[in-house]
Amino acid sequence: MEDDFKPTVQHQRRVNPKIHEVIKNEVIKLLDAGLIYFISDSLCVSPIHCVPKKGGMTVVENEVNELITTRLVTGWRVCIDYRKLNDATCKDHFLLPFMNQMLKRLAGNEYYCFLDGFLRYFQIPIDPQDQEKTTFTCPYGTFAYRRMPFGLCNAPGMFQRCMMAIFHDMIEETMEVFMDDFSVFEDSFSLCLSHLYKMLKTCEDTNLVLNLEKCHFMVKEGIVLGYKISKSRIEVDRAKVNVIDKLPHPTSVKGKTMTDAQAHYTTTKKELLAVVYAFEKFQPYLVLSKTIVYTDHSALKYLLAKQDAKPRLLR
Repeated sequence: MEDDFKPTVQHQRRVNPKIHEVIKNEVIKLLDAGLIYFISDSLCVSPIHCVPKKGGMTVVENEVNELITTRLVTGWRVCIDYRKLNDATCKDHFLLPFMNQMLKRLAGNEYYCFLDGFLRYFQIPIDPQDQEKTTFTCPYGTFAYRRMPFGLCNAPGMFQRCMMAIFHDMIEETMEVFMDDFSVFEDSFSLCLSHLYKMLKTCEDTNLVLNLEKCHFMVKEGIVLGYKISKSRIEVDRAKVNVIDKLPHPTSVKGKTMTDAQAHYTTTKKELLAVVYAFEKFQPYLVLSKTIVYTDHSALKYLLAKQDAKPRLLR
């Protein structure tokens, strides 16, 4: 915690009576699993909050027969508002893996095993002296977590660090780890099976629990972080593309918000600004490579050949 941290007891928020049953069931489930316990003397209390559990995107017609996008609501998710606690928390700057680099290492193998961790953060125990900081209040009492809950700012970094420590001798060689998504890969069936055995043995030794219903073993392709991985290529999950195909055509394109000064640039300067932004964004992939810029803006095509072009634009 930060040096000037002062515990705060926040009061309950009003909750729609129709959602009381959702909260009650969640509390009972967590109590039965031993993930939370009753506490009455905590100096740090956060309020509970319920948000819609969103499904996929769909397209519907509005009252004037226009096609609009909307998200399907499949239920309610019980969350804890830890914003005040997070503000006082010393930030953990442990980075998650670069998704594109991880996918590139995965692609090109013959066999895969895709495994999913069970209940993600709840597998990480909280130091007993820090458990009371996770206290939350709801219509059924005040409770604290024994295991790391969702909503804490350092939870993702802490979880990824733990997973990388557990599988440190296998990551990038025989498997990849992104949070609670584990991918074992190899060109040979027997070697992939051997890597899987080693991975499962490590899970057993460290009490890391997997969700069997979401695991797929010895397959030749699979979905990882929204992309289909196989021996031949990396491609976007077609199910997600189909939803986008049904969307109405966009009427405007937005990539970067310009400052007040940039908004007053000439059209040519704005076009160049877009090019500069693209180069800065993708610099790690463009460095040491020959890059050709294609544009339909005629002024840019002749800029280099123009004798009296301003040095700033040429740079």
